[in-house]
Amino acid sequence: MNFTQSITNNIEKLVGTLKSEEELQEVLKRKFTKKEYKVFVAIESGETIESLQESMKDEKQRIEELYKNACKKLNQELFKKELIDLQF
Repeated sequence: MNFTQSITNNIEKLVGTLKSEEELQEVLKRKFTKKEYKVFVAIESGETIESLQESMKDEKQRIEELYKNACKKLNQELFKKELIDLQF
């Protein structure tokens, strides 16, 4: 999965350049809940909601809610600041 591409696609307004793939992964693991992280990575990797339902034993609505919450978090200013590389 390309974290840079996935984050860029889900952030409405991004100012600055993103950190390296490894650093982005660490920030997402730290800021998302375990389920939000799992759902975000799976959906961005092309996995279907139906296959996630089976593996996570969760309802479709719950999985969609987790993905939506993850995208909302990505757009919070404090969260975005952690994703940005501050070195010039």
